[in-house]
Amino acid sequence: MDGLSQFAPFILMFAVVYFFMIAPQMKRAKQEKKFAADLKRGDRVITKSGMHGKVIELNEKDSSCVIETSAGKIKFERSAISMEMSRKLNLPAK
Repeated sequence: MDGLSQFAPFILMFAVVYFFMIAPQMKRAKQEKKFAADLKRGDRVITKSGMHGKVIELNEKDSSCVIETSAGKIKFERSAISMEMSRKLNLPAK
């Protein structure tokens, strides 16, 4: 019993770190992966660098997409698309 009480603070600290830091990060990574997989032609998106555009082509082979901006067409990796900003962009206006 004495050995267990010695390790109780470490076990509690690991549980707190897991539930407040590791688990939410894993959930967010899963959501971002699903978002990138669910991209389709015609989606309006914003890249992580702040470029706005519309998806016009998706390439499954190298996991890239071509985005049409006002300056022309640019090829990006799907991981370069910002999930939060693109969702805000596509919310219906109130």
